[in-house]
Amino acid sequence: MQEPTVPMLPKEEAARRAHNSGMQERFADLSVFRILLNHPPLAQEIANTLTSLLFEDNVLDPRLRELLIMRIAWIRGSDYEWTQHWRVARGLDIPRDDLLAVQNWENAPHLSDADRAVLQATDDCLDLGYIQPSTWKSIKVHLTTVAEHIELVIAIGNWMQFAQLLRSLNVPLEDGVRSWPPLGESPQP
Repeated sequence: MQEPTVPMLPKEEAARRAHNSGMQERFADLSVFRILLNHPPLAQEIANTLTSLLFEDNVLDPRLRELLIMRIAWIRGSDYEWTQHWRVARGLDIPRDDLLAVQNWENAPHLSDADRAVLQATDDCLDLGYIQPSTWKSIKVHLTTVAEHIELVIAIGNWMQFAQLLRSLNVPLEDGVRSWPPLGESPQP
């Protein structure tokens, strides 16, 4: 395992900085925030976005959110993101086969039309930097509110950013967490 690109704070110092910045202290245990808390105001803003997308005010179906995260993690080769969100998704009872299908979703007939629309939107953003008009037509069949449309775009961008920062900063998995590469393979860089 490579060393983090920037120092990772001890847990106690990360908790202190999280508390002092008004950030929820639960984030301070995560390796990514033990690094980001070297810049507390920015860490707090990122934590606020995560809180909105994962725990509060979110309107996007959690299944769809986790499928797009897993797709981004796989395509961007983010082992940390893949491993952490594998656990989150399984905790939401998303079937293992559905999660593995994000690797090659176009050839996974068991995924729903809503799954496919969101995964196509994710691929559009990964490949082109935006969601194509033809993809929006499909999305709007399944996500019917403006709030869902906005959250979809923000969620894709957020986890693309996370894949980039996790890999760029060489963020290690938390102590005791083992990488979970599907079928013995790591996400593809």
